[in-house]
Formats: sequence, structure tokens, C-alpha cells
Amino acid sequence: MCGIVGIVSTEPANQQVYDSLLLLQHRGQDSTGIATADGSTFHMVKAKGQVREAFRTRDMRSLLGNMGLGHVRYATKGDAANESEAQPFYVNAPYGITLIHNGNLTNTRELSKDLFHVDRRHVNSTSDTELLLNVLATELQGQISGLDLDPDQVFNAVENVHERVEGSYATIALIAGHGLLAFRDPFGIRPLILGKRQTGLVGNDWVVASESLVLEAGGYEIVREIAPGEAVFITASGELYSRQCAKNPRLVPCSFEYVYLARPDSVMNGISVYEARLRLGNRLADTIAEYTPMGDIDVVMPIPDSSRPAAMQVAQKLGIEYREGFYKNRYVGRTFIMPGQAQRKKSVRQKLNAMGSEFKGKNILIVDDSIVRGTTSKEIVDMARLAGANKVTFTSAAPPVRYPHVYGINMPSRQELVAHGKKIPDIARELGADNLIYQEVADMKAAILEGSGISDLEMSCFTGEYVTGTVSEEYLEWVERSQLS
Repeated sequence: MCGIVGIVSTEPANQQVYDSLLLLQHRGQDSTGIATADGSTFHMVKAKGQVREAFRTRDMRSLLGNMGLGHVRYATKGDAANESEAQPFYVNAPYGITLIHNGNLTNTRELSKDLFHVDRRHVNSTSDTELLLNVLATELQGQISGLDLDPDQVFNAVENVHERVEGSYATIALIAGHGLLAFRDPFGIRPLILGKRQTGLVGNDWVVASESLVLEAGGYEIVREIAPGEAVFITASGELYSRQCAKNPRLVPCSFEYVYLARPDSVMNGISVYEARLRLGNRLADTIAEYTPMGDIDVVMPIPDSSRPAAMQVAQKLGIEYREGFYKNRYVGRTFIMPGQAQRKKSVRQKLNAMGSEFKGKNILIVDDSIVRGTTSKEIVDMARLAGANKVTFTSAAPPVRYPHVYGINMPSRQELVAHGKKIPDIARELGADNLIYQEVADMKAAILEGSGISDLEMSCFTGEYVTGTVSEEYLEWVERSQLS
């Protein structure tokens, strides 16, 4: 899970890309990068850490040109501590391409062999983004028949990319001297949205980004989601071309975007993230009422911030007082996307503080958006007890995370998942909670998709069913071994 943005503008793109990355910072904190195109010349700055600390005034001045793209990284492939693995990646032929990618490829072993032995291309990192870039470059090279590059050649290349690449990928690339290319995997697992802004000059400004909040903050009109399998090509002069490049596209967006990852003020695939989280709370309240005597709960509390909408709806529907018992230090990163388990555990106490006056002598119902490794949840239960809670009921607006997520979220190992192979009472004991209640899978799906016209969600981490159909037990075991090595 990363945040990406690409801009074709009538004005310098550097500040626009920077501002967009600030809005997408919640999607990744390991590293960040910006590339701009000034005619046929690329300018690029990459650094570890967050956006505000990564780019200096001298960096921004060096990022010349009216086209640009930017990335915030949360490592799922490659080394989180290695600055050379930060995006964007670059190849010099054909023309020169720089590329960013949100997602995770699931056939990297096959691609690595083919790129070396068949395409004769060298890959200098362990990043699947560099693999994707080289596949695109190879296929684009094979389409060029003259001096000029036309949109049909670009789209033919993307068709071949879809044939070769498996997994999830929302991708933005700059092709030197020609324009910006954006495309999405045939299942639309990771989000990508297109926006347009009219200018007083000739032409329009264009943006593609992971979340709609980037468009709204920049004064762009939301044109539409880039469809699963579709490619969009925007020339340097602002002309837009698009084509469906996949044989059997089907929209199956990632459920975890709505549960946790996306900002609540975004709309993805026509679904308001905030409203989806409210509906998750409504459904969770019904399950809580079924399994918990109401006299056992004095107050409902959220874990700020992503669980707040669900917690408000739980309290309202159950008629129980809603209170804010945890104070959040907003200068500590999101614990779920921190690269190491020890770092996650340490940061929980730095991030949250329990206010004793809200806990002492009370039966507390805590609502979280999800429970993944259980590290954060166990620390929170301990904090509630130390603050004086009489009884702690822990609830999750998402179902138990029992299986690895291989499409761009860092859940690669079953052994890391607190719910894997365990019954709910066993998980409750491990977390130290008196009661533990999860959302049902069917209720989560119905809550997110209600009124959307979308029929399916990518829910593999909850169900073990992988939408691309190419994820085998052998592959999952290989991923787990790779993480340990």
C-alpha cells in the first residue's frame, strides 16, 4: 500500500506534486520521491522518511517542468531501509521512462527470470516496481515502428503488460518527451482516480491519484475512476486518450482500503469511505447486541482515528454513551504501516494515552477498525486496565485477519497474524480482553458495497480466497520464507 500521484499541468508541477503527497502521507511513511519532466529531461529526488522532512528548498527548485509524479512508500517488497529502493524508478530506453506503482506483483520470480534471460534487462533492486517498469519498457520498445510514439502503441504495450504481470498494480509513468501514462490492474484492486482542472490558458490540467481528496484539495473536478484494466495517456500538451487494455476486466476493489487504509474524506470506486465506515459500525452493533448483554457495557470508545465513525454508530445504535478515552499523539506514524514488529509495539504507547477519568470503574467497549498482528490491540487492552477499567470488551469493525494479504498490504506471514488458526476465545485470551467480537465477513461486504452497484470485494486476508486465481500455497510459503531470510 502506497500513495501515488501524477500531474500534467500548464504550470510547474513540483509544488502540486509535493502538496498532493502531503495529503497521501497516511498511505506510506518509509520513503518518498518526486520526478518531473522538463521537455525530454527528467529531474528526480528520492529520500527516506516523510514528505515534510525529505524535500528541501534546493530539491524543489531542481524539480523543473510541468509534468510530474510522486510517491509515498510503505514497503511490501524490497528493503524498507534502503533508499535506493524508493520510487520512482527510471530506465533510459525507450525514450526514458520513470514509473511509480501502488500494489504488489505476485509473479516476481517468473518476471525476474524472463527479464534476464529473454528481455536481456538488468534489474538493480528487489523491488517489484522496477520489474514492472522494465516489463513496460520492453513491451513499449516492441511497439515502436517509427520516430514518433502514438497512443495506440502505448496501449498495445499495456495490453502486453497485463498479459505478463500478475497481482495488483495502480501505475503512473512519465515517458520523456511524450506524456503521462496511467493504468490499473484488470481487477482494479488498488485505487486510481482521474481529475481535470480548467485553466485560463489553452488546455486543461490533469491529475491521477490514489485518493479523491487530492483532487478536491487541488481544485480538480473528479472525472472518473480509471477502470480496471484501462490505460490513460495524457500528452504534454494536455490531450487525453484512453483505452481498455485487459481482456476480461472486473472491478474487485480491496476491502482494506475502506476498513483502514484510505482517509475517510475520500471516495473510492464511487463509495464514500466515511459512509462505508458508518455502515460497518451499524452492522457491528447488531453483532455486539447478539453476543453481549447490554448491561455489561457502560461506554463505547474508539481507537482514534480510523475507527471513530464505526464507534459512533455502535454507540448510537446500542444507545450507549460514546466517550473519547484515548488521546492520540498525531506526530507518531500509523503503527500498522511501520516496518518492524518491535517498532510497532514501542510506538503504541507513544501514540496513545489512556485518560484515567474515562476508564476508572467502568465496563468499556473498545472499537477498532481491525486487528492484524494483535500487538496494538494487546497494548490497548493493557492500557485500559491500567487506567482503571473494570471490564474490557474489544471489538473489530472488520472480520478476523486469518490469511496473508499479497496485493499490496504488509501481511505476508500467517504466523504474524493473531487470528490465524485460532478460535475467537483463544484470541481474546491472547489480547487480554474479557470479550472479543468481530464483524462478520458477509456484513463487512454488505456494509461497504451498499448502494454502489459493485458486486464483489477483494477480501483474501479474511477469507483466504485470492481474486487473481494465481496465488498458490507454494507461493504463500515462498513469500513467508522470503520475509524471514
